[in-house]
Amino acid sequence: MTVRHVALVGGVTTPFGVRPTTWAEMAQEAGAALFRSMPDLRADDVDSLFVGAAEPERFAFQSHVAPLAAEQMGLKPRRILQRTELACASGQSAIRSAYAAIAAGLSDVAVAVGVEKMNLPSMAEANASMGCVMDRPWDGPHGATAPPFFAMVAQRHMLEHGTTPEQLAAVSEKNHRFANANPHAQFYAKTFSKDKLMRLPIVAPPLRLGDCSSMTDGAAAVVLVAEELARKYTDAPAWIRGTGQYSDFHNLAHAGSLTEWPGLTIASREALGRAGCSLKDLDFAEIHDCFTISEIVEYEALGLCPPGEGGRFALDGRGDIGGDIVINPRGGLLGCGHPLGATGIAQAVEVFEQFGRKAPPARQVPDPEWALVHNLSGSANVHSVMIYQTGGAS
Repeated sequence: MTVRHVALVGGVTTPFGVRPTTWAEMAQEAGAALFRSMPDLRADDVDSLFVGAAEPERFAFQSHVAPLAAEQMGLKPRRILQRTELACASGQSAIRSAYAAIAAGLSDVAVAVGVEKMNLPSMAEANASMGCVMDRPWDGPHGATAPPFFAMVAQRHMLEHGTTPEQLAAVSEKNHRFANANPHAQFYAKTFSKDKLMRLPIVAPPLRLGDCSSMTDGAAAVVLVAEELARKYTDAPAWIRGTGQYSDFHNLAHAGSLTEWPGLTIASREALGRAGCSLKDLDFAEIHDCFTISEIVEYEALGLCPPGEGGRFALDGRGDIGGDIVINPRGGLLGCGHPLGATGIAQAVEVFEQFGRKAPPARQVPDPEWALVHNLSGSANVHSVMIYQTGGAS
């Protein structure tokens, strides 16, 4: 079988935040914005739709959301229609599925859309829904939702490596600053200095409010096409060059070290190997900063710095513009918010905009050629990675 090259040729993000809209309305909003942004794309061109959605059954009381999204977006998929669910990586899972389908010749033009409506009238109900991501009968009774779990990661990292609250705050300050140049970010209009971040209320010690990504409503969509169609839609395609994924446990009793995430190391090495590039070739990365400690551990697991030095990497600005590699120029999950199904797709939109030099100057990466996108899911037990390259021939 001949494997075809695949390009991402367009993408949009709706505003992220606490929004008085329904799940269906956000799917419609993403579709309308996508077609406005791509005047050469017609609904009839799209033969497949992949819908990333983590928990619409609980947040929106709606299942069978793939045909619902298709209808709201004005699409009639004739080859593949499916929903992907992988908790926080549901959006990237949709892109990976679309990529695989096009590479295999099962689709030519596919849309991947991610939608999540997370804010409910009852925050208790919303938090109970988030608990379903874990091994609920075992980890749920112990209160092992995301904040307590990542608080344990932070506590252990501090014990083993001397990581400090100031280093955690450095991650949040950077990502919120980038979000101030992203009009679709949930915290676009709010500024956070390190001093302010370190005075915010404690959520789960040592994590403060600014160390945690938010419950967010939002949607994002991208268009992927076979190589021969890329130039029909854009002069600056983002080529998917490699992908990798790894899962090594689910129940927290099997987690092993909290501060070492070998799944990310393995997944990123596979993706880089498939892409034929190295870590040093990367100009920027969109990684999964659901909590500040996540970004710090990810620096280490990716190999950007030795184990235990992720906090210093953050404090020294090595993940900022002018540093070793720009990390989360979109504003990350901390600055943009984290609508589970939409996050991975919004990260891919950022890659497309960065490659096309469409990002605002305050967060535009200088002359980017290679980018990495990473999502984790659950208790950092699943890691998904994609590598993109700009322009050039397929």
